[in-house]
Amino acid sequence: MTTDAAVRIRSARRAFGTQQVLSGLDLDIVEGEFVAMLGHSGSGKSTLLRAMAGLDPEVTGSVLVPRERAVVFQNPRLLPWRRVLPNVTFALAAGDARQRGRAALAEVGLAAKEQAWPATLSGGEAQRVSLARALVREPKLLLLDEPFGALDALTRLKMYELLRALCDRHRPAVLHVTHDVDEAILLADRVTVLRDGLVRLDLPVGLPAPRSRTSPDFAGLRQRLLGELGVTESIGTGSHS
Repeated sequence: MTTDAAVRIRSARRAFGTQQVLSGLDLDIVEGEFVAMLGHSGSGKSTLLRAMAGLDPEVTGSVLVPRERAVVFQNPRLLPWRRVLPNVTFALAAGDARQRGRAALAEVGLAAKEQAWPATLSGGEAQRVSLARALVREPKLLLLDEPFGALDALTRLKMYELLRALCDRHRPAVLHVTHDVDEAILLADRVTVLRDGLVRLDLPVGLPAPRSRTSPDFAGLRQRLLGELGVTESIGTGSHS
């Protein structure tokens, strides 16, 4: 890998029976870069993410990623028998684990919830705990597998702001898998489209912050991505995902 590359994937292939899900895929992500990946269900997005997380040893080709990595899934996957702070510090070495866990909870706005049980949290709060658990390890690669898909629209908007602020502060390389075109444009430095097991489109976003759905540049980028996904958007409709 080059000195600033956190991820370098070359000729990644994965088949399930006769179905070829990854077909020789190439992808680079540099340090501190936020890459969103769009694609229809079954296009291979989650398969690629699992390979990058080290969860699928059957992927062939070259998948070079940092050892220090963390995954946030759509389901927060909190341990129900542990309170919030022990969930965040789970698997951390002893020493300053509690101090680091408290700092991570403060970053996501949940300092007052460290003794709460997961069952008492809202969906947004549980996902913020999941983010804190990922970032407390200071990963060089953060993998996000549709982390906001189960949240309501208003909570998602708040989570977008929080996630972008955390990534700007911690500067991991990020791969964010999503079905939501607007979400990809709002969050990412680059947006990729995966189809037939290959990256078919790779675009820099290049929009100034804060990004607005009403800007002509945003609308133009959305139309290009929707077109690559084979979706036609008519006037008066919302975004498609």
